[in-house]
Amino acid sequence: MPPMLQPARDYAALAGGFRWSVPDRFNIGADVVDRHAAADPTRPALIWEDEAGRVGRLTFGEVARLSNRLANVFAGLGLVRGDRVGILLAQGPETALAHVAAYKAGLVAVPLFTLFGPEALEFRLGDCGAGLVVTDLENAAKLGPLRDRLPALRHVVTIDGGDLAFWPLLERAADRFAATDTAADDPALIIYTSGTTGPPKGALHAHRVLLGHLPGVELPHEFFPQPGDLFWTPADWAWIGGLLDVLLPAWHHGVPVLAHRARRFDPEAALALMARHGVRNVFFPPTALKLLRQSGGRPPAGLRLRSVGSGGETLGTELLDWARATLGVTVNEFYGQTECNLVVANCAGLFPVRPGSMGRPVPGHDVAIVDATGTPLPPGETGNIAIRRPDPVMFLGYWNNPAATVAKFAGDWMLTGDLGRADGDGWLYYVGRDDDVITSAGYRIGPGEIEDCLLGHPAVAMAAVVGVPDPVRTEAIMAWLVLKDGHAPSDALADEIRRWVRTRLAAHEYPRHVAFVEALPMTATGKIVRRELRRRAAEESRGAAN
Repeated sequence: MPPMLQPARDYAALAGGFRWSVPDRFNIGADVVDRHAAADPTRPALIWEDEAGRVGRLTFGEVARLSNRLANVFAGLGLVRGDRVGILLAQGPETALAHVAAYKAGLVAVPLFTLFGPEALEFRLGDCGAGLVVTDLENAAKLGPLRDRLPALRHVVTIDGGDLAFWPLLERAADRFAATDTAADDPALIIYTSGTTGPPKGALHAHRVLLGHLPGVELPHEFFPQPGDLFWTPADWAWIGGLLDVLLPAWHHGVPVLAHRARRFDPEAALALMARHGVRNVFFPPTALKLLRQSGGRPPAGLRLRSVGSGGETLGTELLDWARATLGVTVNEFYGQTECNLVVANCAGLFPVRPGSMGRPVPGHDVAIVDATGTPLPPGETGNIAIRRPDPVMFLGYWNNPAATVAKFAGDWMLTGDLGRADGDGWLYYVGRDDDVITSAGYRIGPGEIEDCLLGHPAVAMAAVVGVPDPVRTEAIMAWLVLKDGHAPSDALADEIRRWVRTRLAAHEYPRHVAFVEALPMTATGKIVRRELRRRAAEESRGAAN
């Protein structure tokens, strides 16, 4: 198995001494479950708590037997190696079992978010040609009207009853199954991008993707695992952040995972949940951290976090300071994307966290700031964040979209489409999506630093910044703000906020336009949809002109 990152005297020693060890033959399902079950079948694997407060537990031995049964069910329903299996479920035991069984059977798992509507589901299921979906009755109802337009979809298995019921099928199946002998480069998983820059694309990953993730989990979680670790995230397992940043890496290391997915994120309930179950490691999307901060709640006495990781949006100084004071740990920011995840990270125990920086390249990954041709840029210059291939965490390509796969690369550099810069010491800074960067009066301005400054204002709970057309400056900065309780929108407050940014950042970075809103548009993964804010601004501008 690949070597774990071992604590080192400094980052240079850690990165210089790391070498990949990816075997030719590798199967995710056998790796994360079967070898632990063989060594100690009583080892705790999964704890889950449902919305009613009921708690259940599974050992690795039980997960091995149940996933074997489900793999036999898949085979009995006619699925063969390479077929796609949609998994349309929230966090829970059935979700984990479906993933492990699919990998063992040599199938390709396609995680799907339960809040997807019919159009989103039709696109993804039609694009990947899924032959079977594991879901619940509520979501199966969305699929019913789509079946005529999804000719490849032969079976819908539901976990809570129905004609093809999950648990009765398992009861009738054999509990022995020999995991398929898969190559590390064989397809295992299709995760669809969130579609913030166009139609969603299916990022096809190989079994090796799990091994490629490990250093990027171990570093920001302070040399995970340590004795007593237990992992949880409010991020859904339908996304790479929940599945490959938490569930599968934890199980690779034999660390138990807590499953709990509320229909909405409740900050106080999340703190109580972590204290109740003794969670030691958590991945919080930035939105969850912002909501925790906004709530003003204090952690319960039983909260004993050891590591907190976050990624997806820049956190900034204000949020980092709040987390240290409130949660008692430094949040280690990390960076990646669906196609090539967890390639940059912080580790407060190894090197200082520089506010605004997403960290340094994770050992094993060659990350650089390059121009459009793939030429590395000098420190301080803004360019495309890129990762050099080959890399075990990198996707195989976009499903059914070879042209998009080719366009993703400039030579051997995979272009993320995110803009960043590096300082002279090797710390990397996220500037924004290429289409998020604001061009104003000759300056290229990323939204992250301005949003961080806005969050420091005592009245601001959440903030998003976009560029809007301006006849003089090309673009002007517009801030969309959600206010904290006790603060009301007013022209005076808008002027105060403008001065707040102008005096703390620069004259060219303050928002000339301020809009107060009840909520910000978010993707399912908690990222701000700035294109929607630009659309709203354009509509308002046209309305004012008329």
